[in-house]
Amino acid sequence: QVHLVESGGGLVQAGGSLRLSCAASGRTLSDYYMGWFRQAPGKEREYVASIRWSNGYTIHAKSVKGRFTISKDNAKNTVYLQMNSLKPEDTAVYYCAARTVQTNEYGSWGQGTQVTVSS
Repeated sequence: QVHLVESGGGLVQAGGSLRLSCAASGRTLSDYYMGWFRQAPGKEREYVASIRWSNGYTIHAKSVKGRFTISKDNAKNTVYLQMNSLKPEDTAVYYCAARTVQTNEYGSWGQGTQVTVSS
């Protein structure tokens, strides 16, 4: 399994920006997708974005498209989520996750980082 550690969460005003980081270790990531998910209080976990490590192909959920950007740094084995134009409804615990390209299920998860957007 891949060990994942998120950082970068915090409190920000609506319209502001944050960048989340997810440091990965324990596996070579060339055969992995890395994803970001979020879970707000009382709601189900929601997919945010993902990136294929080998070629940088990205997908973003409709709810964040144009505001959030997933990226990676190969040298640092780190995935980022740049979040701009934040809204109060973006408030959630954000999780980094990893899955191999052979599976559809994310099997490795970080501990989560809290993002709170005030109005």
